Amino acid sequence: MLQQRVVIENINPQLQCGAFFIKRITGEQVTVYADVFPDGHDIVQAEVLFKHESEKGFSEARMKHLADDVHKISFTVDKQGFYDYKVRGWVDHALNWQHGIKAKLKDGQYVKSELLDGVQYLEYIVKKIPAKEKTELQGWIDQFKDDSRYEKATSIATSKKLHRLFLEFPQRSFAKISKTLQVYVDRKKANFSTWYEFFPRSTSPQYGKHGTFKDCENLLPRIANMGFDVLYFPPIHPIGEVNRKGKNNATNAKEGDSGVPWAIGSKLGGHKAIHKELGTEKDFKHLIKKAQESGIEIAMDLAFQAAPDHPYISEHPEWFRKRPDGTIQYAENPPKKYQDIVNFYFETTAYKELWKELLNVTLHWVTCGISIFRVDNPHTKPYYFWNWLIAEVKKKHPDVLFLAEAFSRPKVMQQLAKQGFSQSYTYFTWRVEKHELIEYMLELTQSEMKEYYRPNFWPNTPDINPYHLQGANEAMHLIRYALAATLCGNLGIYGPVFEYMVSDALPGKEEYLNCEKYEIRHWEWTHENKLTYLITRLNATRKNHTSFQQTNNIMFCALENDYLIAFYKWNDDRTNETLTVINLDSHNSQQGMVQLPLEALGVSAGHPVIMKDMITDNSYTWSSEWNYVELSSSLPFHVFHINK
Repeated sequence: MLQQRVVIENINPQLQCGAFFIKRITGEQVTVYADVFPDGHDIVQAEVLFKHESEKGFSEARMKHLADDVHKISFTVDKQGFYDYKVRGWVDHALNWQHGIKAKLKDGQYVKSELLDGVQYLEYIVKKIPAKEKTELQGWIDQFKDDSRYEKATSIATSKKLHRLFLEFPQRSFAKISKTLQVYVDRKKANFSTWYEFFPRSTSPQYGKHGTFKDCENLLPRIANMGFDVLYFPPIHPIGEVNRKGKNNATNAKEGDSGVPWAIGSKLGGHKAIHKELGTEKDFKHLIKKAQESGIEIAMDLAFQAAPDHPYISEHPEWFRKRPDGTIQYAENPPKKYQDIVNFYFETTAYKELWKELLNVTLHWVTCGISIFRVDNPHTKPYYFWNWLIAEVKKKHPDVLFLAEAFSRPKVMQQLAKQGFSQSYTYFTWRVEKHELIEYMLELTQSEMKEYYRPNFWPNTPDINPYHLQGANEAMHLIRYALAATLCGNLGIYGPVFEYMVSDALPGKEEYLNCEKYEIRHWEWTHENKLTYLITRLNATRKNHTSFQQTNNIMFCALENDYLIAFYKWNDDRTNETLTVINLDSHNSQQGMVQLPLEALGVSAGHPVIMKDMITDNSYTWSSEWNYVELSSSLPFHVFHINK
């Protein structure tokens, strides 16, 4: 049995009693709260012990007592990888002694006995301090024992200097230590990234011709100039020929139909091969290098599934489940059917070999220079497989990030994030009304999700043409991009479909007509319009203002108009503060009075605040708590930098 007197409870943050790690990026803080209290009325002290996985010893950070036995401290994580942290608490007899002697002196009591009792605490410190400081403390001990120096001894006993020494050299008698918790620290891109997706095969300047990696290189200046720093490609591998899909998801392909890139594998190779019309692996590596020179990272699609003629099926039949008639069931998500795709059988007895091969596939592309993966349908594979694969990759390649493409049930999406995915798709695509947006943002930023779920807001994807964008005007596209750009640190669009407002849909479905998944499209990549201009302005604003480079620091402002939404954002040290107001009505002007969050800003009513609109460069002076705003549908947002 351990002799302990301190209780440590309700440590926050932690996920499911430490079953999962929380997440941060380099340079961020972990703010730890804990209930720490003793039996009786003695003074208790608490601290957080923390260390990076590469370090041998723990650093210590003394916690501050707030109220009701709650203690708090923050520590900074400045290295990628895992940190351990835990809470230690103890009854501090020295501080308790000093507190008691102060109270007795205030009551006029004679404390000679108490001074003698305090000698033990000074003798402990003498053993800890440098030799040059020992003389002074030894003198204090002598004074505590000398009746003739009583007044001087009581002055020392109650001094701030002695208090500081007690804090610096605690005895930690009968200390209680909590279980060890973990935080995983990623590079800053995990929190702040601006994605652009296009199909490499649709990049040729010539109509009807298959695009190449060289054609992609020619588009890098356009992508960089618009302010995107991640360029995401759908799968670049050979496409299956068996059960190939035709245009608009036709079951039978016609001569010349290009097939669906997610139907991976043919006689020409599988997941480690490249579609021959795109180029070679050498060409791909050159594209990655040229993108990096433009400040862009190439994100690759990781789709663990196979076309019916993938080499794996003949080489490793044990990785696929056969039906009683000997055939392999194609993939389905009723009512959707994917006749051109078969799934890996993760319950196979040969699962270890399957897992190792899929890890090898991932590492193959990492060695080619890929450090970001968008993972297709991760929720259809075992959660613990992803936990293992991501951990294995990050052991030697901590820069690698994984985006979970899962539009599924909330707990499923949350579980993927807990298992290690760096970023996650979200329900933003379907959150349109003001109350929906606010409720969803509060869930992401004010609940436990803020500790592990890094959202990535996509207004559209090749799979999703949401109803509110179908046939939508320019204003609706601007509204959706402005919301994604200012609400969330991570965002992405599927282009040039989005900025060119190509939104024709299959009747009654959230799917694109003539969807690019099923055919090569030709785009006028040099075309510019109002959307490309304002997307560029918004992306530049995100890059220049750190309050937009994260998601969690957000406060919604009162504004009694359901078509207007306003929110205040700030960076951790509040050196960058912004206020965004967006008109959600794509057809009409809207106006209202927005409440400036004076308390959060640290200013009083009447104090002039300069509001500079970073899109128009216009500046306004707000001297009241409530301020009038009016936004037309032609420019449906203000993005203000706040200067106090």
